[in-house]
Amino acid sequence: MSHPDHPLGVDFGGSGIKAAPVDLERGDFAADRERIPTPDPSTPEAVAEVLAELVSSFEGHGPVGVTVPGVVRDGVVSTAANIDDSWIGTDAAAVFGRATGRAVVALNDADAAGLAESRYGAARGQHGLVVVTTLGTGIGSALLHDGVLVPNSELGHVEIDGHDAEQWTANKVREDEDLSWEEWAERLTVYYRTIEGLLSPSMFVVGGGVSKHADKFLPMIGIDTPIIPAVLRNKAGIVGAALHAAGEG
Repeated sequence: MSHPDHPLGVDFGGSGIKAAPVDLERGDFAADRERIPTPDPSTPEAVAEVLAELVSSFEGHGPVGVTVPGVVRDGVVSTAANIDDSWIGTDAAAVFGRATGRAVVALNDADAAGLAESRYGAARGQHGLVVVTTLGTGIGSALLHDGVLVPNSELGHVEIDGHDAEQWTANKVREDEDLSWEEWAERLTVYYRTIEGLLSPSMFVVGGGVSKHADKFLPMIGIDTPIIPAVLRNKAGIVGAALHAAGEG
């Protein structure tokens, strides 16, 4: 059973909204995760209603962290990927706070995953600059310097050979074009070399659902920087959101 003061992490995505209280000592769920399908249309009011329902299903009154698939500055959403355009310009933290009656913070979904990997996962204890990338429908990114988040990096949108990088390199592109692991690794090499040349990071961490197949493509990515798979996978968003809510990331 979760402690009433455990922070609650909420992962708001295009298809589902998932929540769980998080034990920050262990970096794991303190109670079973709950999931409700994302409403259609996914307007702020509709999502806030679902969020209130999710939050009320857990005991306690700790702070709440919510991931958003878009750029979030001071709680305000300025881009909307896979969610309703009415989110743009919306103060998500304020809307969710009113709906739940709790202290709520909002952050980009890839940033939340990056925080979790930095604190508990693949990049734990890593000094210098860590670039966490999530390979999925697009490419999400998180920059962490000595464990401190530099938010809203959006490195999936770096232009490479006239392309938005994620339109040529995301996991969805691999699936849609039926690329072999080798063909995809060639594209990923170009992508990661570009980021390597811009930022000279200490490490890349690769997340997203495809990271469970890391042995099929990561060894073929030809870069100088160490590149390793994420370990928290689908827990990372909730854990990172809870960390952020507790003021620890």
